[in-house]
Amino acid sequence: MKKQGKLREQLRPLQELEKMIEETEVYLELAVEDEPDEQEAVREAGPILESIKKRLDKMELATLLSGSYDFNDAILAIHPGAGGLESQDWAEMLLRMYNRWCEQNDYQVELVDLLSDDEAGIKSATFIVRGHAAYGYLQAEKGVHRLIRISPYDTAKRRHTSFASVDVIPEVVEEEYEINPDELKIDTFRASGAGGQHVNKTDSAVRITHLPSNTVVTCQNDRSQHSNRQQAMHVLNAKLAEIARQEQAEEIDDERGQQREIAWGSQIRTYTFHPFTLVKDHRTGIEVGQVEAVMDGMLDPFIDAYLRWKACGKIPLKK
Repeated sequence: MKKQGKLREQLRPLQELEKMIEETEVYLELAVEDEPDEQEAVREAGPILESIKKRLDKMELATLLSGSYDFNDAILAIHPGAGGLESQDWAEMLLRMYNRWCEQNDYQVELVDLLSDDEAGIKSATFIVRGHAAYGYLQAEKGVHRLIRISPYDTAKRRHTSFASVDVIPEVVEEEYEINPDELKIDTFRASGAGGQHVNKTDSAVRITHLPSNTVVTCQNDRSQHSNRQQAMHVLNAKLAEIARQEQAEEIDDERGQQREIAWGSQIRTYTFHPFTLVKDHRTGIEVGQVEAVMDGMLDPFIDAYLRWKACGKIPLKK
């Protein structure tokens, strides 16, 4: 049923496109048959044709998704790097940016773990993005993101540089990786941050450590310890499956990419707010001057460029 649903989702844009083409043909036929209303019919057809072009571009982009897990849901983890409060605030800005992109593209976001700081920003965030080819598109976001701006936390109004890392892995079905319960260390503790009295006064949060790989997963979003444990196991399963794929084949290393320090020189993209506004992807060379629009979820130019760059064997693209 899951496979059937994915196939239907792949067919839906094509069916919608066929309807739009039929509608455009009707307007053009009216323009030919009725000369007095020709200009009006052409004006009506214009926006539809523009929409058709955008949809065709999107469908062409979907053909670049050829990886084994490109059509899976995605698990994202955001961690601040060098920069203290600045980086924590930057991590929270990135979390908002991805939430906005998901809203605009009809993806569902399921928060797994969020650790806020008392002063500003977040110390970490893990969430699942559910929807058609979520991992295929969001794999473009894996890496270190750099922010350059006038710090709102600096009374001298100096320019600061901050870093945060975004990790993206595909969600896998639990049957793909079998976990030995004896290899797990499970701790419970009280959830931190906002969440209501019940969350903060009971040991509802769960931390699971996979001892052989030293992989740690934390979940404290739900009031129920049982629900948090299930969600943590779900994420751990995906992480261990990803590690297994890395060990089994060299091409999987390309899926996850090289783990780099969250600091200067390792960024995949720079977001400049001052002295000018520009967002530049250092892999593809793509630049967008509308930094506020990007922070409001306009990531499609970067995702598009990344998939084409990857399909071309990682040859730099023309701006």
